[in-house]
Amino acid sequence: MSLRIPQISFDDSDQLAALCKAGGDSLRLNVLRALASDSFGVLELAQIFATGQSGISHHLKVLTQAGLLATRREGNAIFYRRALPQLDSLGGKLHAALLEEVDQLTLPADVHARIGAVHAQRSAASEDFFAKMAGSFQARQDMIAGLPQYRDSVVALLDALNLSADCTALEVGPGDGSFLPELAHRFARVVAVDNSPAMLELARSRCERDTLDNVELKLADALQDECPSADCVVLNMVLHHLAAPGEALKQLARLVNVSGSLLITELCSHNQSWAREACGDLWLGFEQDDLARWADAAGLTPGESLYIGLKNGFQIQARYFSRPAPDSRLTHR
Repeated sequence: MSLRIPQISFDDSDQLAALCKAGGDSLRLNVLRALASDSFGVLELAQIFATGQSGISHHLKVLTQAGLLATRREGNAIFYRRALPQLDSLGGKLHAALLEEVDQLTLPADVHARIGAVHAQRSAASEDFFAKMAGSFQARQDMIAGLPQYRDSVVALLDALNLSADCTALEVGPGDGSFLPELAHRFARVVAVDNSPAMLELARSRCERDTLDNVELKLADALQDECPSADCVVLNMVLHHLAAPGEALKQLARLVNVSGSLLITELCSHNQSWAREACGDLWLGFEQDDLARWADAAGLTPGESLYIGLKNGFQIQARYFSRPAPDSRLTHR
């Protein structure tokens, strides 16, 4: 006699139940709060919340399966960050409302202290790592924050903007053009501006190799020369090379069309002063509040933010700021 094994089916209620279950534990809520402006690995979170690795791994699995967390693998390590709510999908509004409430929580003082300890350990690891590292200029830059380490997060922010197919993009300081294919596939027209002829030639080679026919390369200084406005202006690891980043944001904001966005990827504030000489950095990253304050002064309003922790002790912030219509900005003040 054979037994028939019942088929298990999942419906929309299961997905909502998973989301509700994930939010039904105080530790998981505090994990979400801790990840509001940071990303951590499993061992770091175990240290922060003074719990075993297996226990924190279980909670992270529940949060990830519910769509509240996203992961990024770097070598053998996995870093967790908050996932962006998809408001047009099932559970999206509940997801957004949960994060809004979570952000009102105050983390215990001991948790704050252990987060500070993790940050100190990252800095120490960075100093040790780069003290032993030898290589070319490009290798050093890649070790700090190469595009593969933050590409997926920037793409996630781009896709969350839900821009129409006829929108335009402007990338300031495209480097060797590695991010241009992502922009070319998402925008009707892309302009890339750089004041370095050598770097612009590298970007040109990339465009020719990938047949990016909708990309225009322009030798110019975006802060001083005439540049076209766009629906999305992108700066990947550019701001810390600029002499006056706050003033630069004001100049760049004028290139953002009304209802458009300024997308910035930058290093968070760090203390690795060797980066000035080795990589030409004028600034050792930026505090999150600095970018928000400068953007506000430039007439922009903050949107979503993602924070990416790196094994070498650095952390990246990927953020976008929108340019609302003048009357709507006054309404929200």
